[in-house]
Amino acid sequence: MIGDPNLSVAKLYDMLPADSGDSSDGRTAVDNQTVRTVFLVGPDKKIKMQLSYPMTTGRNFDELLRVIDSVQLTAQHKVATPAGWRQGEDVIVASSVSDDDARAQHGSFEATLPYLRKVKQPSN
Repeated sequence: MIGDPNLSVAKLYDMLPADSGDSSDGRTAVDNQTVRTVFLVGPDKKIKMQLSYPMTTGRNFDELLRVIDSVQLTAQHKVATPAGWRQGEDVIVASSVSDDDARAQHGSFEATLPYLRKVKQPSN
């Protein structure tokens, strides 16, 4: 499937020369492989992440696995994961959860700021 038949995204990000035409018609498969996009669909069947890479850049599978772990965890528990989070590390109580509910769900928590409350990663 070609998701950008008019080449608008590829041209927007200067991934093709300006004279490469106005559509993908007549181009070879290699010519049209300018952008590779990864979509992560969550348990609720909604797109949770989209990463686009030029053909010349490899994908970061460690990051993709980290995001999958985070999406699965946050779908089951009212928590958020910080940047660089890995399985087993502390998580952040979602801001929609009151302090009383956070204590009921997680026991104690470390409040760095009123909206930044760290807890141990809940188990599934």
